[in-house]
Amino acid sequence: MGSLELILFAVVVPLLGVYFSINKGKKPSNYIFLAISLALYYGALFNVKYLYLFSPRFNFIIAPIIYFYGFDLPGLAKFIRNRTAQIVLLLVIYVTVVFFIFLAMPGDYTTKFLDPKLMRNPEMYERMKKLFGVDDPWYVKYYKHMRNFFNLEMGISFSEYPKKVEEIIAERLPRTLFLFLASSVLSFLLGFDLGKRIAWRRGGLIDKTATFVGIVFWTIFTPFYMLILIWLFAVTLRWFPLSGFVTPAKWFNAPFSAQAVFIKLLWTEFFLLIMWIAGIVVASRLKTIKAKRTAVWSFIIAGIVLAFVYWSTNGMGSYALDIIYHLALPVIALVTLHFAGDMLVMRDTMLEVIKEDYITTARAKGLPDKVIRDKHAARTALLPLMTSFVIGLASTVSGGVITETMFSWKGMGLTLLEATTSQDTPLAIGCLVFTGVLVLVAHLVADVLYAFLDPRIRY
Repeated sequence: MGSLELILFAVVVPLLGVYFSINKGKKPSNYIFLAISLALYYGALFNVKYLYLFSPRFNFIIAPIIYFYGFDLPGLAKFIRNRTAQIVLLLVIYVTVVFFIFLAMPGDYTTKFLDPKLMRNPEMYERMKKLFGVDDPWYVKYYKHMRNFFNLEMGISFSEYPKKVEEIIAERLPRTLFLFLASSVLSFLLGFDLGKRIAWRRGGLIDKTATFVGIVFWTIFTPFYMLILIWLFAVTLRWFPLSGFVTPAKWFNAPFSAQAVFIKLLWTEFFLLIMWIAGIVVASRLKTIKAKRTAVWSFIIAGIVLAFVYWSTNGMGSYALDIIYHLALPVIALVTLHFAGDMLVMRDTMLEVIKEDYITTARAKGLPDKVIRDKHAARTALLPLMTSFVIGLASTVSGGVITETMFSWKGMGLTLLEATTSQDTPLAIGCLVFTGVLVLVAHLVADVLYAFLDPRIRY
C-alpha cells in the first residue's frame, strides 16, 4: 500500500466516520458502535491477527454495517441496513452448512485425484495428505475454508487442474446468465400479459384453456418434456442443433474465443433490458395508455436497432448467430415451462386484487377497463410475480442443472453436476456458495423493489 493510499484509508476515511458520528450521533450507543467498527476496520487494514474474524475482507464487510447501527436511519435505509446484516449472517451460516455437508462425504480427494504411483509409496502419500490437510481437525479445516472464502480464494479444481475455481466460474457464468436471462425475461413478459388478461375475463373459454395449458406445463416432468423437444425439433425436423453451444467447425479458425462473444452477448442482453426499463420509466410519466405503449416500444426498437448495428460492424455477427442458433431450443423449452408458473401466479393474484375496494371505486368513476386493469390492478398484482422473477434469476445459476445437462450447455448447472459426481470438492463448493450469494442478494433486491412498486408499502 502506497503512502497516498495509506493516508486515504487509514486517516481520511476513519476521520469522516468520526466527524459524521460526532455531528449526527445523539446516543452513547453511537460511539460504542463507532469504536467497534473502527477496531474492526483498522484490524483488517493493518492485518492485526486478533482483530479480524475469518479474514480482513470479512471485517471490511461488517465494519460499515456495525457503524450504521449507531444511527436512527430513515425507513428504507434502516431496512436495507438490517437486511444487509441478515444477509451477511445467513451467508456465514450457508457457507458453514455447505462445508460440513462436503466434509461428511465419505473418502477424501487424495484417493481419487492423486497418481496411483504416489499412493503406492506410503511416505509420499502421507506427505501429500499432510500437504492437503486431510488429517487436520475439523475446526482447522473450517477456519481455513472460511478464511479462503472471504479472501475470494476458492482453491484449484481437481477435475480441471490447474484452473482456479474462480476462473472456471467466471468462464461458465456468462453462458448460464445468457441462457436464463433471455428465457426468464421472455417467460415473465408472456406470463404477466396472459395472466392479467385471463384473470380480467375469468370463467370464459380462453381462461379455462390457458389455465389448463399452464397447469400441464407447470406439472410436466421436465427431462421428459425436453427429450420430446429434442426428438421433435433437433432429430426429426432438424430445425435446431442436437446439443452444445457452438458449432466446432465454424470456430476452428476464429480470431477470438467463444467466451469473448458470450460476454459481449451478455452485455447486449443487459443493454436491451436497460432500454426496456428506461421505456417503462418514461411511460410511467405519461398519461394515456397509447402514449405509454408507444414509449416502451420506441425504447425497445431503438435498443434492437443499436444492437443490430453493433453486431453488424464488429466482425463477430456470424459467430454470435451461431451461439443464438444453439440457444434457441433451450430457450423455447425454458420459456414454455416457466411462463406457465408466471401466468398462474399473475392470474391468481389478479383475481384477488380485482375484489379490492379501490378497483370498485375506479369502475364507479367510469374509467375504461384497460386503464383499471393495467394501471390499477396489474401493478399491484405484479408484486409476487416480480419477487419470483428476481429470485428466480439468481437461483438459475444452479437451478439449470437439468436444462444444461439435457442440452449439453456447459454452464454453471452442468459444471456443478460434474463437479459433484467427480468429487471435485473445491469446484462444487464454489458453485454452491456463489449461488447462495446471488440468492441472498436477490432477496434484498426484491424487498427494495416492493417499496417502489407498491406505494402502500413503507419500511
